[in-house]
Amino acid sequence: MSHEGRPYRFDPGALCLELLTTGGPGAFARWEVLHEPADLMTWVERSRLADGLDLSVDRADVARTRALRDALFLLAADRAHGRPLRRDHLDVVNSAAAEPPLVTRLEPDGTRGWAPGATGSRLLSTVARDAIELFTGPYADRIRECGAHNCFLLFVDTSRPGRRRWCAMEHCGNREKVRAHRARRAPDTR
Repeated sequence: MSHEGRPYRFDPGALCLELLTTGGPGAFARWEVLHEPADLMTWVERSRLADGLDLSVDRADVARTRALRDALFLLAADRAHGRPLRRDHLDVVNSAAAEPPLVTRLEPDGTRGWAPGATGSRLLSTVARDAIELFTGPYADRIRECGAHNCFLLFVDTSRPGRRRWCAMEHCGNREKVRAHRARRAPDTR
């Protein structure tokens, strides 16, 4: 949802960054949506993992998910702004990644399926491992924060030239371009 309450499509480019849209640390806690196990299940259903994942989560999994999400949020923001990654945030990610991940399998129809026994800790391991791949892979230096003055969404820039500036062009991109155009056309008040 936009600041005006209108829905728009935002693809952050990585599973681990999808989790960041559920809230965040400090001032970003006002957007918190992970309160109950059902909320975590809703996020999973909307994520790139969803297809056929039979997952069991509890309140402790929700708390661990929020802790991982907050650490990922701060790590991604640090990476986007060229700051060093903090050990305490890395420890949260590495601890989650050390657990067994969700197990994929090939279905008879050629699609991806999931092995039975999916748990919250396996979900978090999968998200944490995705973060490790992102932060150590070819797009590590393309983690960005939206360029709009009041948007803090984080995404990985997978565009060919590597110059993506907005969370979504139809939302922040258009709004910021209109703002810049109006500023250029405004009469000089000096």
